[in-house]
Amino acid sequence: MYPWRVGRTWQLFRGRAKRESGRSGSHLVRLGEASTRIGTTLDVLHTAQELADFTVPFLADYVAVDLAETVPLGEEPLLKLGTDKDDETVFHRAAAASIHEGIPESIWQKEEPVFVPPDSPFTGAYFSRESYLEPELDVAAWETHDPGRAAKMRENGMHSMMMVPVHARGMVLGIAIFLRTSNPSAFDLSDLMLAENIVSRAALSLDNARRYARERAVALALQRSLLPSTLSGGSAVDLASQYLPADTESGVGGDWFDVIPLSGARVALVVGDVVGHGIQAAATMGRLRTAVQSLADMDLPPDELLTHLDHLILRLAAADDMVGHAAQSAAGATCLYVVYDPVTRHCAMARAGHLPPAIVDPDGLVTYPDVPAGPPLGLGSIHTVPYAATDLTLREGSLIALYTDGLVESRDDDIDVGMDRLAAVLGRPNHSLDELCAEAVGMLSARRQPDDVALLLAATRMIGPGRTASWDLSAPDPSLAGEARAWTRRQLAKWNLTELEAAGETVVSEMITNAILHGSGPIRLRLIRDRVLICEVSDGSGSLPRPRQADTTDENGRGLFLITHLCSRWGSRWTPDGKIIWGELDLPPAEH
Repeated sequence: MYPWRVGRTWQLFRGRAKRESGRSGSHLVRLGEASTRIGTTLDVLHTAQELADFTVPFLADYVAVDLAETVPLGEEPLLKLGTDKDDETVFHRAAAASIHEGIPESIWQKEEPVFVPPDSPFTGAYFSRESYLEPELDVAAWETHDPGRAAKMRENGMHSMMMVPVHARGMVLGIAIFLRTSNPSAFDLSDLMLAENIVSRAALSLDNARRYARERAVALALQRSLLPSTLSGGSAVDLASQYLPADTESGVGGDWFDVIPLSGARVALVVGDVVGHGIQAAATMGRLRTAVQSLADMDLPPDELLTHLDHLILRLAAADDMVGHAAQSAAGATCLYVVYDPVTRHCAMARAGHLPPAIVDPDGLVTYPDVPAGPPLGLGSIHTVPYAATDLTLREGSLIALYTDGLVESRDDDIDVGMDRLAAVLGRPNHSLDELCAEAVGMLSARRQPDDVALLLAATRMIGPGRTASWDLSAPDPSLAGEARAWTRRQLAKWNLTELEAAGETVVSEMITNAILHGSGPIRLRLIRDRVLICEVSDGSGSLPRPRQADTTDENGRGLFLITHLCSRWGSRWTPDGKIIWGELDLPPAEH
């Protein structure tokens, strides 16, 4: 099939070539240089270009490196030899170099698909894994098998060719093509031996880069699957976010963010950073985010949530050590947890080794609140400094910016410079949240990004007085439950929610009765007309109710059972003065 292929002839003369020592010294020097100049990064295309650049012009006047299409993506080569004469093998032009400006010898540009006929020596060398040497090009023979390349050969005066398969660790990743045009000397066996040695060294670097690309792609896919696909701030905040993976060779980091709906129309904003990079960091980030969601469901204040999270990480690390688990620990991870209440405009926040949020008031003034810097997670806060929360009251339309250190830190500038730069962007007037996100991340375009970047912007909203109503009980008297039902009925009529009167009265009555019998004063009833109807009853007792299954003969114990069946969600949370029992009733379809 290849009448002018001399690959087998090369095998016969390999021993004689080894005995030729005239150029062995210079070849050893070149091989030493190749070890330092090829494979300086873990980028497949960059490594291929280093191979091409290194061998031009001392070995060839034109060099091209074609890889299997899946290799630059990090996958193993999947090329198969076509069975039909019209089936072309498709490579990926990874690199090219020439002594002539513009690389006129190349039919395809870099990163374009390269189509090779099935009877071409290119496919023969690739699938046979044998090098190919044609000291004197027979262009007429090429016209029979590959007319497109033959035209380029004739046009650019190509007169000698070598092709070397790029194989490493049992796989053929592609093929390197060497051609001479201006250099009148033909390639010989010594040149082919040198080319094989250089390509062999480059192949290991290419495969390392391919493996890195695969691991990075898997880590990035894992991380993106663990980050929220959609964000909803409900009636509390408008949101915008951006995540940017690092461009370092260490791999994807563990930066993450989340938005968690809480009871009472409140919302939790979270951002965190896990130590390390790669798949393990992404997996650890997923464990940490799940833990935060579970603790947030308990309606804990920010400082208490971080304390529980710290203890949880310590337990998980101890359990991993006991079983010899190789998973990366979350110790040293940082986290910022913020809770915003759109009814009171109250904002509480605590941080574990993380940078403070940026707060932008409606006038464009940017501040970084003085939030006590607790220790990173997993170090045992009980033995160091306990976490502390900071409370703020924000104006409607304020902006809360949560971010990771990759956005403001760099090797060249102090972190204060980065925070000032971020403040200058966030304070720009008449910009949408998406525009501010893009401009903040755009600060990184002029410099290398050594770490992941996560940015979460939340513009605060307010649930006005017309959508809330409250009623204080004058005394803990069970007979006042009837007055509470009547008050609820009147308020629902004002909001045109008469369809919810029966369910609303029942829920309120059971909550009020529970507070009177098992709680302590003062007792307050509050209704919030949000995307659901929220019923809340607060009292001065810190004991939380627990539902139980009442027996058929019991006269009591069915209040929480009724609440569970009438409400789409219900729960309780501690407050500085006691507790709140709350329930949510779905609005009629026309009122959504």
